Amino acid sequence: MPHPLDPATLQAALPPLSGALRLPGLRAGVTVHRDAWGIPHIRAGSEADAWFSLGAVHAQDRLFQMELNRRRALGRSAEWLGAPAADGDALARRLGIEAASRRDYEAASPEARDMLSSYVAGVNAYLGSGVPRPVEYALLEAEPEPWEPWHPIAVMRRLGLLMGSVWFKLWRAAALTVVGPEGAAKLRYDDGGSDLLCIPPGVEAERWQADLKALAPAIAALLEASSADVTGGGSNNWAVAPSRSATRRPVLAGDPHRVFEIPNMYAQHHLACEAFDVIGLTVPGVPGFPHFAHNGRVAYCVTHAFMDIHDLFLERFDATGAKTQTGDGWAPVTRRTEAVQVRGAAPREVEIVETMHGPVIAGDPRDGTALALRSVQFAETDHSFDCLPRMLRAGGVEELYKATRGWGVIDHNLVAADVDGHIGHLVRARMPRRPRSNGWLPVPGWTGAHEWQGWIAHEEMPVAIDPPGGVIVTANNRVVADDHPDYLCTDCHPPHRARRIAELLAEAPHAPETAGAIHGDTLSPIALLFRDRLAALPAPADTAQAALWQLLLDWDGRMDAGSEAATAYIALRRALTAILAERSGLARLSGHPWLSPSPGIAPQNQLWWTLPTLLRKDDVSLLGGWDWAQALEAALAQAAGTQPQPWGEAHRPRLTHPLSPLFPEAAALLDPPALPIGGDGDTVLADGVICTAGPTAAYGPLARYAFDVGNWEASRWAVFHGVSGQPGSPHYTDQNIPWSACEMVPMRYDWRGIEAEAKTSQTFMP
Repeated sequence: MPHPLDPATLQAALPPLSGALRLPGLRAGVTVHRDAWGIPHIRAGSEADAWFSLGAVHAQDRLFQMELNRRRALGRSAEWLGAPAADGDALARRLGIEAASRRDYEAASPEARDMLSSYVAGVNAYLGSGVPRPVEYALLEAEPEPWEPWHPIAVMRRLGLLMGSVWFKLWRAAALTVVGPEGAAKLRYDDGGSDLLCIPPGVEAERWQADLKALAPAIAALLEASSADVTGGGSNNWAVAPSRSATRRPVLAGDPHRVFEIPNMYAQHHLACEAFDVIGLTVPGVPGFPHFAHNGRVAYCVTHAFMDIHDLFLERFDATGAKTQTGDGWAPVTRRTEAVQVRGAAPREVEIVETMHGPVIAGDPRDGTALALRSVQFAETDHSFDCLPRMLRAGGVEELYKATRGWGVIDHNLVAADVDGHIGHLVRARMPRRPRSNGWLPVPGWTGAHEWQGWIAHEEMPVAIDPPGGVIVTANNRVVADDHPDYLCTDCHPPHRARRIAELLAEAPHAPETAGAIHGDTLSPIALLFRDRLAALPAPADTAQAALWQLLLDWDGRMDAGSEAATAYIALRRALTAILAERSGLARLSGHPWLSPSPGIAPQNQLWWTLPTLLRKDDVSLLGGWDWAQALEAALAQAAGTQPQPWGEAHRPRLTHPLSPLFPEAAALLDPPALPIGGDGDTVLADGVICTAGPTAAYGPLARYAFDVGNWEASRWAVFHGVSGQPGSPHYTDQNIPWSACEMVPMRYDWRGIEAEAKTSQTFMP
């Protein structure tokens, strides 16, 4: 390690948070008050100064994170992180994030360009202010690089990169040669017996199954192209109308779920000027409040909607790999090579091939076939950043939804509530029109039958405002039934979390102070499914297996932090998933080229989510001649050796700083501590397990929030480590204690109280 790291070094790297800081480019003075949790409350005169100051404050707290995410977006992170980051860099180059982001900036509205330019000017002014550099730069022996106005678009694009359908399609395509078309059609997330819809709220529906005959050309081509011997995030949110609220005002609450990255994807900020006064979660490196905020009139939040915004085309290439087959003959491809610089290793050459549909992301054109991606995130100009300033001025739910016209960088359930008592749900996404069959597998690129045919109008996207019953719940479950006029979605998360939230909301009028109890609910319907199937088995003769069997039969299915039965259940489910992978033959797909695009697809991780449906339906078609009783008995035998311990200890997150693997001597100071937690991916407390990684919580709520709409000072929130990304800051880890207990801290909005109770205050001066 080139620079020894100790607590004194961490302290010396922290920026001053009080006094005056001169930043060339400001028009007038700006105040930054920080509350007891270090959350910045920024007050400027003009809109330009507000964006400028947000850029400066982001750099003050999160500079290393901002630059690392920019490098990831542009395919340059391996320059810092070494060989493990090279595959991600190669994918970023193939996808052309830089070119798409430059294009979008050039096409942005004047207001959006002004916002971006002011924000970046604030970042760069802070870089030139002479303040200490974050400790990571000393470890890397690096200097921060200046920002350009299109860089925030690249950062935002990277954070939602390829979320959703592309991984499911790659998985089913690779599985075809092993389990055939009928088996591949079963490789979907559990539907809980039937899907619970978001719109209309509370309605149940059956899933559409692919017409395998209609997909015969795609299946035949995929089988021909394959060798015969060869991911989770999510979120919850809910809104209740005044009629269902204990306050007689709307309540809006929820939590976004992602992989636990350090620093957190989100940061808490409050930004005010003559044009708006908004508080919410920002994305360091990006101006605006894209996902969670309120402006004093309307509050809004999102979950991932699982709209199918990515299509995979199986392309046929000529013998040289220079042309692809189309309905009109052979068309040339474009090909170029770029070099990814790798810390401590030789540069990596990346060949980038693009067809008429988009970049090749899997397979080698010289072998005759490869998979090309056509995605809403890249295919055409995106205007998401035009929406950001408009959203901050919205006076209510309907006006907010109008402000989002053109949003396309990632798809969301945008749930909102306003001071006039309205609640609403809009699918905020830009969706192409194309056949429903595009949702199951890669489709032939040479027939013309699967091309996009224009766009679904903003006004035609699913929306519900003030629905009967006064409750809206979304938890990555199916938005609308499959008989919707337009094709929107094939794959989505199970309905378990949404059903449970709706049950809890029905028990009593909801209030902001009761949101934490819903956030923290640990009842798992899949654990109960396993328990019921075990109850049908005879008691095992083996003593250890019998003890495990009885422990699970006596359990209430709650994934509580203190429960040893919860630990045993996860061990049993992991063992059964591994058996399913082996018996089906799908385990040998590990390393298949179509499962290789970064971060890769592990068969067991996909089967983890398919298993409950097969078990519920007693479907043994993928068990290689076994029945479920045999499989469960074998899984019991494997899981019986698990060391008994409380679930919270087995499940405790490991919060790992990106530089810890490079500098293990510094890991104890870089990695935030984490407390034991409960929950799993099937509970509302969605601290989820990745099957192949073990019981450790790999993803979960990055933040929690509860808006008391109209009584804003009663609103609350928390993030999983703290507002600061600086390891030496007292606000690097201080929110982990309330977060781990599903508690929240005050969301201060009234400026008189903020100024009177500020723990530090700083003035930015021109």
